Amino acid sequence: MKEGGRKQGAATPCAACKLLRRRCAQDCVFAPYFPADEPQKFASVHKVFGASNVNKMLQELPVHQRGDAVKSMVYEANARVRDPVYGCVGAISSLQHQIDILQTQLALAQAEVVHMRMRQGPSSTFTNPATGSPENGSYRAIPISQTNKSFFNMDIMVVDQPNTGESLWSC
Repeated sequence: MKEGGRKQGAATPCAACKLLRRRCAQDCVFAPYFPADEPQKFASVHKVFGASNVNKMLQELPVHQRGDAVKSMVYEANARVRDPVYGCVGAISSLQHQIDILQTQLALAQAEVVHMRMRQGPSSTFTNPATGSPENGSYRAIPISQTNKSFFNMDIMVVDQPNTGESLWSC
């Protein structure tokens, strides 16, 4: 029968106690989260945060939140070992850069679609995004530049209908 990540009555220490070379007590705060068969998990957390700090953090949290905290610490520690300067922030920055590139590509594709529709001439039909009904006429697309980029920003186009002066928004 397993309890707290260890067999009851067995002298097998958890990965933390094994690395720290100490006896693993029945009420060891590390045992449920750092099993003996995953020594690298605690080694990286210990290298970045230190055993004392990890112990304090786990003691201050309610038991139901400790598992998530350990997962976060392991993720941050592994990122910090791979990239000692930036850690998780480096990964987030890289992903944000990829998002920016993809948004630029999307805006270019949207502009190309508008340009192709404009080349078809004034007899082409355009579907009004606001009403969903087709309308005849030529349209001019004006991209709205956004200077304050957020994590989930979206490029927006304003399509002006020349005859009525109406503006239609599309994302």
